[in-house]
Amino acid sequence: MRRLKKTILTRARDSGKTIATAESCTGGMIAAALTDLPGSSSSFIGGFVTYSNEMKRDLLNVDEDLMAHFGAVSEQVAAAMAEGARAATGADIAASVTGIAGPGGSEYKPEGRVCFALASAKGTQCETVDFGALGRARIRRAARDHALTLIAAALG
Repeated sequence: MRRLKKTILTRARDSGKTIATAESCTGGMIAAALTDLPGSSSSFIGGFVTYSNEMKRDLLNVDEDLMAHFGAVSEQVAAAMAEGARAATGADIAASVTGIAGPGGSEYKPEGRVCFALASAKGTQCETVDFGALGRARIRRAARDHALTLIAAALG
């Protein structure tokens, strides 16, 4: 993972791009990973840990009706989180993650389902990954790593 973090920061620095994050189930793990390396402040400008719906609403401007209709774990909410983080920070790229780390889940939203979004000037792309019931810690790490991969890809 060190190589991936270094790739992200190098690509961001070389292209003059800035990065922000909006995290729910990962609880700041993406931001922590991006700030592990010296010099990260040249590209990573900030992150939000919005575990509750109220924080998603208050800090990222995610519409309550959107959360009520689709649920906090949805591509629609992930998109709104990424767009909200980008708007709040002025970052070139904002990544978001929201999911069911477990234990638990439901028939419709099982443990291990994580929704991702990446917002940039090109628009917002979303995807959902079902990691399966790997256990809370493994799901959170898998979500962090997947988000980092998406950020790296967006930076080319």
